[in-house]
Amino acid sequence: MTASSSTNTIAEHVAAITAQLPASVRLIGVSKKQPASAIRTAYQAHLRDFGESMVQEAIAKQEELTDLEDITWHLIGHLQSNKARKAVEHFDWIHSIDSLKIATRVNRLAGEVGRSPICCLQVKIVPDSAKFGFSMDQLWSALPQLNQLQHLKIVGLMTIPPLESSMAEVENIFQQAKTLAAQINERGFDQLHLSELSMGMSSDYSVAITAGSTMIRLGTTLFGDRPA
Repeated sequence: MTASSSTNTIAEHVAAITAQLPASVRLIGVSKKQPASAIRTAYQAHLRDFGESMVQEAIAKQEELTDLEDITWHLIGHLQSNKARKAVEHFDWIHSIDSLKIATRVNRLAGEVGRSPICCLQVKIVPDSAKFGFSMDQLWSALPQLNQLQHLKIVGLMTIPPLESSMAEVENIFQQAKTLAAQINERGFDQLHLSELSMGMSSDYSVAITAGSTMIRLGTTLFGDRPA
C-alpha cells in the first residue's frame, strides 16, 4: 500500500464510521503503534479523539503534533504507578483507572500539577486473568474511597470482554456494565456521576453501541494493521 492510498484509506474509514454513529457515541481512534502521520491524517478527516496505551509513546507523538491544538488524548492502556505523573500531565482522559491504589495516586498527582483528568473505572464484569481492572466486588468496596478523590472527574466505566468470549457473551457483559453504572448512580455519590460507558473495539463496537456504549475505541478498523 502506498503512502497516498494509506492516507486516503484512513480518511475513508473515519468518514464511514463517523457517518454511522449515533450522536451520543464518541469515536476514539486507537493510534497506539501508529505513526504521528496517521493521526494527522485522521485529524484532517475531522477525528479529534485519539487513544494511546503507552505514555512515553504518546508523548513523542504529541510533540510532533503540537500544531493540532484541539486533539483530545485518551489513555486507554494499563497505567503503571511510575508513569502516573506523566499521564496526568499529558492526557485529558484516563480510561484505565483499574485499582484504588492507582486512583489514589493519580488523584494526588493531579492535585500537585493542578489538573483534573476525566476518568473511567476499568472493571472486569467477569473474571479475566489476562486483564487489569476492578472485580465487581472490589469496585463496590472501593466506591466510598473513590468518592473522596476530588481531583479526579470520575464519569464512567470502561470494560473489555475476555478475548475468547462469544458475541452473545460480549453483549451480556456490555449490558451488565450499563446496569452496574446505573446501580452506582442510584447510590447518590457526590463525586461519581457515571454517564459514560467506554466499551467496544473494532471487533464488537456495533454490539457495544446497541448495549449503550458512549465511547468506542477503534484501531485497525480506522488505521489498518499496526506496523511491525
